[in-house]
Parts: sequence; C-alpha cells; structure tokens
Amino acid sequence: MAVGYVLVNVTPGMEIEAYNTIKGMENVDDITVLFGDYDLIVKLVADDLGTIAKTVVETIRPVTGVLNTKTLAGADVV
Repeated sequence: MAVGYVLVNVTPGMEIEAYNTIKGMENVDDITVLFGDYDLIVKLVADDLGTIAKTVVETIRPVTGVLNTKTLAGADVV
C-alpha cells in the first residue's frame, strides 16, 4: 500500500467546488480545506506510487480551478 499527500492551490473562490469534486474520486482517503500557502490537502491511498501519480496527473490536476499541486510520497520506515 502506498500513501501520498497532495497539496493543492485553487483559484480564489473555487475552493469548495474543487473540494466537492475531489472528495469523491477513487483513491482519495481524506481531504481538508486549509488556510495558508495551500488551499487543500488530499490524502491518497493506493496499491503503489504509480497509481498515486496517475491519480494526481489524470484526475486531480484537470479539476476546474486547480492551479497547481505538490505531491508528497509517504515512506515505509519499518
């Protein structure tokens, strides 16, 4: 299992629309609206990091209002 966190910047005023679109997507485990440098943080869970990357590129980035993303990959340390 792979975990990734995606920090998302959204066009001002489109935060809730983007939130509602992304929250129902496959591999989305959690999503939170943020205040600060980023507007949303999305937790993705999938079988592998390739699936996480594909989810970001093919389904999150094309969402109306999404300006940019930064993906952080979780690491197994055990």
